[in-house]
Amino acid sequence: MTKPFGLSRRSLLAAGGAALLATPFLGKAARAATVLRYGHMHTPNSIAGAQAEWFAKAVAEKTGGELAIEIFPNSQLGKLQELAEAVSTGSIAFSHNTAGAIGSLHAPFAAFDTPYLYRDVDHLMQVMDAKSPVMAELNQGLIEASGTRALYAFYFGTRNLTADREVKSPADLSGVKIRSIPFPIYMATVEGLGAVPVPVDWSEVPTALATGVVNGQENPMNVLVSAKLYEVQSHLMLTGHIAAAQVVMMNDDVWNGFSDAQKEAVSAAAEETRARASEEMLKAEATDLQALRDKGMKVIDEAAGLDLAAFRDSVKTRVSKEFDAQWGELYGKIAAVA
Repeated sequence: MTKPFGLSRRSLLAAGGAALLATPFLGKAARAATVLRYGHMHTPNSIAGAQAEWFAKAVAEKTGGELAIEIFPNSQLGKLQELAEAVSTGSIAFSHNTAGAIGSLHAPFAAFDTPYLYRDVDHLMQVMDAKSPVMAELNQGLIEASGTRALYAFYFGTRNLTADREVKSPADLSGVKIRSIPFPIYMATVEGLGAVPVPVDWSEVPTALATGVVNGQENPMNVLVSAKLYEVQSHLMLTGHIAAAQVVMMNDDVWNGFSDAQKEAVSAAAEETRARASEEMLKAEATDLQALRDKGMKVIDEAAGLDLAAFRDSVKTRVSKEFDAQWGELYGKIAAVA
């Protein structure tokens, strides 16, 4: 795949990009440390936001202060696409992002966010483990295509639909505008749900919902709670259409600049954070659902008339039409992961 920039990563770094990415400072005992920037789009009070802080703390502890990670939440350093590109060019060292957004750097990565793809959360996390054969293969392609690597992935939750109205089948969404993450796999998913996809970056979603630019959106429940979307959405439909992991990506030149001991420490911090964040997200799902009910959202599940089979069939048909030819072999490899 052609790199998305005219200058190579190494040229950019040689020209000064590295100075933006990592700067030394004198810490305790006047020991020089390397500061690495981590940008993401989530609020600090979300689990996705908190895990960045957990990772930074673990890296500092395990490297004895040699590496310090500075966190920039709430899209301070850019939107989804911009964050992915910033890691590629080396203007930041780390970001976490959706698999679909990382697909803008290496297209097959977006296949990880295909709806109704995984048997359960355990299957998802086995596939997304950095050591799994599927992830290892795609990670090598990502490194070659963009100079970024997937360091670890944590469970982000299962995406469900919210709207300003009751929805029980795809027919109920005919002509209804639903916010979509602005990448092809998510646009196709929203179309499969029966709606009109409107690409809106996450930083603009609450305002878009409040002003009626869109009538609904889809996200895991922890996002709905932490972003207070219950203030601008009345109904939650348990479509469970995408079980997803967020991928923590990092600049490959930064990785290669680490000593062996630093690589070992960062990998250990990654594994520790991955497990903690995934466990916290799983625990939060049940309590988040009740919290949304308590905030007044009406929950529509199969018992309340949600035609889950119709949603699944419609979404699968729409997504298969566009992506099976590209990713059919990859889907087979994912299905084969035990």
